[in-house]
Amino acid sequence: MRTLKRLVLFVIAAFMCFAAWFYHHINTDIQLPVTPYEFSVEQGDTLRIITQQLADAKILPNKWSFILLARLLGHESALKAGDYILNRQFSQIALLEYLIEGDVKQNEIRFIEGWTFLQLRNALNKHPAIQHDTVNLSNQDILQLIGASETAPEGLFFPDTYYFIKNNSDIEILRRAYIRMQGQLAAAWSQRDESIPLNTMYDALVLASIVEKETGMESDRAEIAGVFVNRLRLGMRLQTDPTVIYGIGETFDGNLRRKDLQTDHAYNTYTRAGLPPTPIAMPGLPSILAAVNPAQTDALYFVAKGNGESKFSTNLADHNRAVAKYQKRRTQ
Repeated sequence: MRTLKRLVLFVIAAFMCFAAWFYHHINTDIQLPVTPYEFSVEQGDTLRIITQQLADAKILPNKWSFILLARLLGHESALKAGDYILNRQFSQIALLEYLIEGDVKQNEIRFIEGWTFLQLRNALNKHPAIQHDTVNLSNQDILQLIGASETAPEGLFFPDTYYFIKNNSDIEILRRAYIRMQGQLAAAWSQRDESIPLNTMYDALVLASIVEKETGMESDRAEIAGVFVNRLRLGMRLQTDPTVIYGIGETFDGNLRRKDLQTDHAYNTYTRAGLPPTPIAMPGLPSILAAVNPAQTDALYFVAKGNGESKFSTNLADHNRAVAKYQKRRTQ
């Protein structure tokens, strides 16, 4: 009996000694290899993976104490993904709390309304915090990787600010932007004016991209969309400069000439009726909403005033006078 009591007392004493040591151990500041020290926790990383990473970097003196701490506190699955910056000394318990709070460094990239897919790819390729997996891929390769059913990438990505952790793949960012556009487009299409002469959501996306490039002032979007819808109803050609410029491509020098308007190609809406085969840029939500719910207007023409606004006309004679007033004649 005395032997058993001594054993119990020994176990209790050993546990208390270990508890005291462990308490001191987890509250002692960790010596960082450099300050500030940056590291990333990827989505799906387990406690063991994160602990191994920190131990390999000499942030943690060992793996087992941090794992034990997280499990004792019930936080084994609570660590958040993100980019972290340690700019001061942390104890293990403070580091655990930091990873639970997810006070991460935000990396971001902005896709701008009106950008082409080429501009979007260039922005991705230049971003230093992105893993560049698409650099040597064709547009069709990218569409396949993100699960897109379309055959051309233009206009398929929703313009917005996207946040990500360091070394996220550009494929993942593109997938997110594609899914966002599909969701926004579907929601707008479900609330469309069913009298508009557009057969599919993709038609709406094409028209929205033209509205985006033609609009200098947001208040004009719905009426500009109304002009194009009126023309589609009547079988008139859209005659919109941005589609011609898009078709010219990278060789466009900033000066749209009369011969450019007369040279036929798939995007020349002066020589061909109907919508062009694809969008010409990324439209923002206001342009999408304008395309599916255009203003009820009799206007068939508009011209930029030069201050961001547009002058709308119901007949060619009034339009020609507006052009003479607000714009210089095109170079022959």
